[in-house]
Amino acid sequence: MPTKPDKSAGSAWIVSVSMGYGHQRTAYPLKDLAQGGKIINANDYPGIPENDRKIWEASRGFYEFVSNFERLPLIGKPSFRIFDQFQKILKFYPKRNLSQPTFGLKRLFSLIKNSWGRHLINTLKDNPLPLVSTFFTPAYMAEQFGYPEKIYCVICDADISRSWASLTPSESRIIYLAPTSRVVERLILYGIKKENIYLTGYPLPKENLGSKKLEIARRDLTSRLLNLDPRGVYRKQYSALIKKYLGRPGKTSSRPLTIMFSIGGAGAQKEIAAKAIKSLAKRIKEGFLRFIIASGGKEETKNYFFRELQTLGLKQYIDKNVIILWDPHADRYFQKFNLVLRETDILWTKPSELSFYAALGIPIIIAPPLGSHEEMNREWLLNLGGGIPQEDPRYTEEWLFDALDSGRFADAAMQGFIEAEKMGTFNIEQIVARGKMCS
Repeated sequence: MPTKPDKSAGSAWIVSVSMGYGHQRTAYPLKDLAQGGKIINANDYPGIPENDRKIWEASRGFYEFVSNFERLPLIGKPSFRIFDQFQKILKFYPKRNLSQPTFGLKRLFSLIKNSWGRHLINTLKDNPLPLVSTFFTPAYMAEQFGYPEKIYCVICDADISRSWASLTPSESRIIYLAPTSRVVERLILYGIKKENIYLTGYPLPKENLGSKKLEIARRDLTSRLLNLDPRGVYRKQYSALIKKYLGRPGKTSSRPLTIMFSIGGAGAQKEIAAKAIKSLAKRIKEGFLRFIIASGGKEETKNYFFRELQTLGLKQYIDKNVIILWDPHADRYFQKFNLVLRETDILWTKPSELSFYAALGIPIIIAPPLGSHEEMNREWLLNLGGGIPQEDPRYTEEWLFDALDSGRFADAAMQGFIEAEKMGTFNIEQIVARGKMCS
């Protein structure tokens, strides 16, 4: 961790946690703000006290356990539902005061008050820059231990549980950067002061956006529509809309139809991807379809797919029509992921933070949600029109191409691009650096 500020490298401490990919992926687009160009993981940074590390490791281990435990027959789903009650997002209506802290939040603060995180905050105090956290716990630590600069908390879901607001929310000075209007309203019900909330949108990677003019996102979507609408059904009916937002449409695609299946950081739902690949094997062998498995950083997940591809007779197609995207280092993985995403036509994923990537003009096949927050992300994505629910993966070849032929995926791509906020990264940079949103 740097000890002297380098003004050329960034103007804030960007703090995340390496538990799954949600919070790290949210932090990655903000790397231009990061002091020294580096994002700090609160649970794994140089010099972290062993006691602090153990508390974080216990939390991470439990998270990965329940993420995978849900798949077990008979006991998995009921057990997961019991766990999910502790992080459940209550019904929004009727609107009422929801500021009462939960048992889990009280337990979290008891650990912090017992000095969990004090070392991290005291280290950052040596160079007091604005602190931007993509997880609530480091923000609470900063406030508890008197961090002298502004504290920002970036939210990475379309709706949130009570855990995202402090024990005494009306007294908190944490500034929230919200991805959706529902999150803004939810924070107010939790007792957060309106002046401490900005509706920024979710931070998306600049390598997929371009500048504020979104030239990369527009160019990629223009190309993508050719594969998403093979019969020209959507392009014929909505040619004026396409011209308004994208300009002149393309004529022929330079690549086969490309699907990316994103495996969660805990390795969840890999069996769904395996079933889909089996159904699509003939199309893959024919070169008509390219399937990208974004397997994350777990070597066991990567090896699982190597074995599955060999069983399906697809070993010779690896690195050609089947690509396993893998890297143990999160930042390198996100860099590779974002680069490959530019040539991806359909993103298949559980409704995690990747739901917001519909704003890039990428239609999303929505895998079953894991937890209350992902159920809310699913609802947001469906209301937006940027996602299509997953059908039985064993019959992917049938329902996928029916949806393509009807122009349904093209419609979802345009809906996501038009309706979802795309300026989150730029808005957050403006707020942290200048105290205001970009125009």
